[in-house]
Amino acid sequence: MSSTSGDPRQEHDQDHDPEHGYRHLRVDRTGQAEAFDRIGGRYDEAFPDKEGQIAATEWLVASLPAGSRVLDLGCGTGVPTARLLSQAGLEVVGVDLSDVMVALAREHVPTAEFHHADIADLRPAGPRDLGRFQGVAAFFSLLMLPRAEIPLALRTIRHLLAPGGLFALSMVEADLDDFPIPFLGGRIRVSGYRREELRAVVEAAHFDVVGESSWTCVPAGADVPPEEHLFLRCRKPDA
Repeated sequence: MSSTSGDPRQEHDQDHDPEHGYRHLRVDRTGQAEAFDRIGGRYDEAFPDKEGQIAATEWLVASLPAGSRVLDLGCGTGVPTARLLSQAGLEVVGVDLSDVMVALAREHVPTAEFHHADIADLRPAGPRDLGRFQGVAAFFSLLMLPRAEIPLALRTIRHLLAPGGLFALSMVEADLDDFPIPFLGGRIRVSGYRREELRAVVEAAHFDVVGESSWTCVPAGADVPPEEHLFLRCRKPDA
């Protein structure tokens, strides 16, 4: 799962510069955005069990200073995360790979700012610069990436955060790497980790994990089995 080599200088470069790693990785999103474009508003109906996501969002709200900028990475329809953050008076920016999801999010949370973008676009020296944030939420968005890209995505998130910034992450607990699964009448590719592995990957990206929890979710869709959702509450060190 590591994208570094045995050369300490190269490891240092990649730890602090996701752009270096992305130059050696073929980013393939074939079919991923289209799956969510087809689902549209049915996504929230198919996954009504969002207690863990709400709890992690409330942690961000309670922990961040008033008016903080927060990035909702993989915002989906904007519900519940962007809506809760915005209602709390935070400055919310959301991004999603699906045009349909971005349009729905703009309808649901008109006080927030939403962009059609890929996380790879936000890397240092990438094509999109949305500024820096005091908080980032990435709920079930990194599971859409192959494992080889997840450390780069985490380093990109670290780059986007101000020193001391907070990061709320959720993944489905599963030992999978870019594995195709049926998903609400279509197919998507997903990755996952066992909980000890997930924590190790996040800590390797130089985050302090300050809390974790798990929730069992039973999706409404007949083709989606019960899932164990892992939530990590993280902090970027001040230095």
